[in-house]
Amino acid sequence: MNIIGPLLVSTIAGFSTTIGAFVIFFKIKKENINKFITFCLSFSIAIMIGISITDLIPESFFSLLKNKNGLLIALSSFLSGIFLIKMLILLINNQKKNTESLYKLGILNMLALMLHNFPEGIATFLSAYQDMELGIKLGIAIMLHNIPEGISIAVPIYYATKNKKVAIKKALISGIAEPLGAILAFLIFKNFVTESFLSIILLLVAGIMITISIEEMFPEAIKYKEKKRFILGIVVGTILILINHFCF
Repeated sequence: MNIIGPLLVSTIAGFSTTIGAFVIFFKIKKENINKFITFCLSFSIAIMIGISITDLIPESFFSLLKNKNGLLIALSSFLSGIFLIKMLILLINNQKKNTESLYKLGILNMLALMLHNFPEGIATFLSAYQDMELGIKLGIAIMLHNIPEGISIAVPIYYATKNKKVAIKKALISGIAEPLGAILAFLIFKNFVTESFLSIILLLVAGIMITISIEEMFPEAIKYKEKKRFILGIVVGTILILINHFCF
């Protein structure tokens, strides 16, 4: 079968993070910047936790339960994600350069979402390779939640650096992980990747995203004391997750 179609589906889904990043070009009045940042952060919290608890955790968890010691493997994978991101946060905090909280959030989100997008790229490519209709459906679902993920990367980095190019670049780097996963799926993993392998990776990613959301993004979002915008972001993000979950 031709690989161009499956690769194209994965690439479009991955690079949709850059679409979300373009919100930094909105002209925001100075007095509304804190409101905008609060909304974007709380929106991103809802997206990242929502994806984890409605998609990554249930599907991966029940998939691993089919195996011997599946429960132990699932819990270990999730807890490993928490441990890894805590170590990364500690490492970043110990660096003198670029320790501004918003910048750190953007970088953490970029790394977490690269890990997230990589197995997504594999899954999208393999699905489309076997059934193009299924692959397109999965690609649309991934695209819908990659757009707000781009927001979670670009907004904090832009308002920390005031550099649009840097913010767009970081979102783009995260998106590249998706077609990269697709290419590796074809070259290396096509005949070796198992459902269990992908489930372990996705549970690890869920642990990472939930930890970043609770321990880093939440304190940053409430710091601006914009309660209404915080709640609005959570509500809008949750609605988008529910639409994505039930419609695709």
